[in-house]
Amino acid sequence: MTADEGNRKGALRWLWLAAAVIVADQLSKALLVKKFVLYEVLDVLPVLEITRLHNTGAAFSLLAQASGWQRWFFIALALGISTGIVVWIKGLSGRGATWLAVALSLVMGGALGNVIDRIWHGYVIDFIHFHWERWYYPAFNVADMAITIGAVMLVIDALLSSRRAKAGKS
Repeated sequence: MTADEGNRKGALRWLWLAAAVIVADQLSKALLVKKFVLYEVLDVLPVLEITRLHNTGAAFSLLAQASGWQRWFFIALALGISTGIVVWIKGLSGRGATWLAVALSLVMGGALGNVIDRIWHGYVIDFIHFHWERWYYPAFNVADMAITIGAVMLVIDALLSSRRAKAGKS
């Protein structure tokens, strides 16, 4: 086995993180569904509440008012992206492979966590709801947190890669 093959297999080992995100996401939603009825609110902090909401759209309820086609579109999109992520992770090697594999695994786990909701329910269960006075941030869930953290890590990776490339050219 070459060093590159070992690195690639090392990057693939981070897919357990995607599975952990899916499990945490689905367990948190199952607990919420068991304890809360739709729109029930529990104030946790002056700026945070737990509220059971159903989102038929994407982030920030994008396309939530569409006629239903968006469910299948978002399922297909997430499955396609997840397939691409596995291929991407499989091809990773060298410097930064672990960071990138973790970021991609978080995104994939979050996407698949929400896909499970869309398949089973036809909507995504959201419940973490921040607000400040009359301003309310859209509700989200564990899967959305994983996607966001993974996306931030991808941006950081891109910035660092760009700097390394520029430093290598000087």
